[in-house]
Amino acid sequence: MAGMASEFADYLRHRRAAMTPPAVPGARMSRRRVPGLRRQELAEVAGISVEYYIRLEQGRAPSPSREVLTALAAAFRLSAVERDHLFRLAGEAPPELASPHAVIRPGMARLLRGLDDTMPVTVHDGRLDLLAGNASAAKLLKPLTATGRYERNIVYQIFTAEALPELVGEAGAEQLTRIAAAELRGALSRYPGDPYLRALRTELARTSATFRNQFDRGEVGATRSAVKRMHHPTRGWTTFDIEMLHDPERDHWLMLYSLRDDT
Repeated sequence: MAGMASEFADYLRHRRAAMTPPAVPGARMSRRRVPGLRRQELAEVAGISVEYYIRLEQGRAPSPSREVLTALAAAFRLSAVERDHLFRLAGEAPPELASPHAVIRPGMARLLRGLDDTMPVTVHDGRLDLLAGNASAAKLLKPLTATGRYERNIVYQIFTAEALPELVGEAGAEQLTRIAAAELRGALSRYPGDPYLRALRTELARTSATFRNQFDRGEVGATRSAVKRMHHPTRGWTTFDIEMLHDPERDHWLMLYSLRDDT
């Protein structure tokens, strides 16, 4: 723990030294030019006592609370990655996102279009809403259509699409509904107070006996890789290696459907 406290103290000193008074509104700045901010100036911006902040920089204070860490991150104007690093140095888990971002990165959108002639690719968020997909994915996943408030939600699509067996077969449909229920339970644990997810669960429990049966298993899912037999619109029954890549800063999931060489 002493080593972590020393690293935490070093990080505070380095961040403070890199700041300039004009970048921090609201602090009472001295006319004397010094590199970075004074400890008193930083403490004022963070809303903590200067005595306590000095002990933090010297590695002599108890582990700071999550509230203090949040205040320090705001005072230093840390990025999400830098804030998470600050929390880990203090022995705390980084803050969870309040909700996933609604828009994918422009580079990811270009990636989807660039892979259109290579493989189907989709992006969904941590609430399991489909955010984007290339033309190849739209053709492959056409049977998974839904309407209404949850039409973009992949769990809702799986439990309401009558043509699901046409896409993945009867055995595949059984497996996929089980996975979808487990994934929804996982999403509910990540965002326990999310009204959208809670309403989605209520709606599926009301309308789908299959969902009730699968959700009552109590399983929690976090699928990263799978092999799935699917009916391709032009190739017929084919086997895909499915890989999922995560963007934790936005809680977006990139899903790639790679056609197996042996099919």
